[in-house]
Amino acid sequence: MFIDKQSPEAYRALVQTSEAVRAVAAGAGLDRTLVELVNLRVSQLNGCAYCLDVHTRAALRAGETTQRLGVLAAWRDTRLFTPAERAALALAEAVTDPADAGAQERAYDAARPTLTDDQISAVIWVAITINAFNRVSIMSKHPVRPARPAVTLP
Repeated sequence: MFIDKQSPEAYRALVQTSEAVRAVAAGAGLDRTLVELVNLRVSQLNGCAYCLDVHTRAALRAGETTQRLGVLAAWRDTRLFTPAERAALALAEAVTDPADAGAQERAYDAARPTLTDDQISAVIWVAITINAFNRVSIMSKHPVRPARPAVTLP
């Protein structure tokens, strides 16, 4: 069952939360590509195919490169991500696995020299929100539909 369709009022509240979080992130000065990297990394960790599909397309529209998207799962092993992005990704991972208190402390410590308190809070809210959407999509078994082929003009 699609729980978003079964309980639309609850899903609408989650969408409203997401819109508020997007505004908080923008107000804190977080670039849209950084937000999408957080959405994608959390979705990778949770194994949410639907959200990976949605946020890969959103990241590409925001100007993200296919190279960085391709190595996102191994972000620690590359030099392709800025210190702010690295801090945000570590925070997002700590939110996604809250049982690891040590990882949370390390993520906060790594983020403080690079991100403002408003940015740290916004990243955490982005990660919390995408975690919720991941669970909605996973439990609903939202399908990933094949992309339509690009139309080429003669």
